[in-house]
Amino acid sequence: MTESNHHGGLRTRRSTFALGAATLAGTVAASGPDAFALARPVAAPSPASDGQVPFHGVHQAGILTPQQRFGGFAAFDVTCGDRAELTALFRKLTERARTLTAGLKPKTPQEGGTERPRDRLTITLGVGASLFDERFGLAAARPPGLTRMPSFPGDRLEMRTCHGDLSVQVCADNPDAVLHVVRDLAREAAGAMRARWRVDGFINPPRPAGAPRTFLGFKDGTAHPDTASAREMDRLVWLGAKSAGPAWARGGTYQVIRAIRLRAEAWDRVPAAQQEKMFGRQKSSGAPLGGKKESDVPDYAKDPKGLVTPLDSHIRRANPRTPQSADSVLLRRSYNVDQGLAPDGTLDLGLAFCCYQQDVARQFETVQKRLEGERLADFTTTTGGGYFLALPGVKDKKDWYGSKLLGS
Repeated sequence: MTESNHHGGLRTRRSTFALGAATLAGTVAASGPDAFALARPVAAPSPASDGQVPFHGVHQAGILTPQQRFGGFAAFDVTCGDRAELTALFRKLTERARTLTAGLKPKTPQEGGTERPRDRLTITLGVGASLFDERFGLAAARPPGLTRMPSFPGDRLEMRTCHGDLSVQVCADNPDAVLHVVRDLAREAAGAMRARWRVDGFINPPRPAGAPRTFLGFKDGTAHPDTASAREMDRLVWLGAKSAGPAWARGGTYQVIRAIRLRAEAWDRVPAAQQEKMFGRQKSSGAPLGGKKESDVPDYAKDPKGLVTPLDSHIRRANPRTPQSADSVLLRRSYNVDQGLAPDGTLDLGLAFCCYQQDVARQFETVQKRLEGERLADFTTTTGGGYFLALPGVKDKKDWYGSKLLGS
């Protein structure tokens, strides 16, 4: 992550991730990072040498897991008729996720084919506020922090690419693995859930070293909350005994997804020196303005008037590095998006922004409010996404997604 760890930001004229339900089913911000940063959680349960990330645990994989090169996000509307069918759906999703992340056993020569690589595949399931309506008798179980994502100043939200009963995040080292999972879940859960929207993305390789660059041309992902610290993760990410909300949600975390579009051509016409002032970093090295190395931490106390790092620069708004802003840090897991050309012939580039936190209001929304009025917002538009709660982990082979929510 970098300074803000968040950006609800890249605003759009056209959704970077609308896929109709039929199409998908058929093919199926301590120091937070900068909003545009591609956060790369750096410490987590280590994947096995064979490329398999453990599926079982107190928390779901794909949150602290070191970030894979490719990621996809999809939201679904549940079409189950009652709570029993919803329970069956969650059991089915657990079964498929457990099987897919374990990889397939080698086929015999007679059967044809070979073992599918595990790809460090992770599948992370979340629930939206709409799941807690009158359909399944879950209203009283809704965590108070799980709400419908509002429209922030500058957003141009398209309802067909917003919200959903369920969210599925799929991350892997290869893009075909991401698509395979989405297709598999759509097939296996046909009749129980219907795709609402989907977006896929990727991380650019570091050039030449250090953090990768986004489509803005700046290196991001240089600052992270300490994912190796259980204390920091309990403070910033995981819902625990002291968190507001029901006991069933403990071990989970709030997920924010935002589809952001970049006005690439307009950005490219801005001189590099002005881009650096808007962003707050040097374009070539990634160092903060006034610094020498990408990892240097800006000292805003020595620059109260913004003579070095402008007061309205992105990284300073996103993370002013004050004692008051320490509790608004969030964990980002975002991906670049390239959708080719928009209908008007402009480049359709952006960001599939994702972040995890213990409290959306305290973290994501606080950072979002600080970013209002930043100059960088003139080049970004948010068009879709939603708020979800990533469920607690599946503890063992007998457990399943949402078991404490729906009852065993």
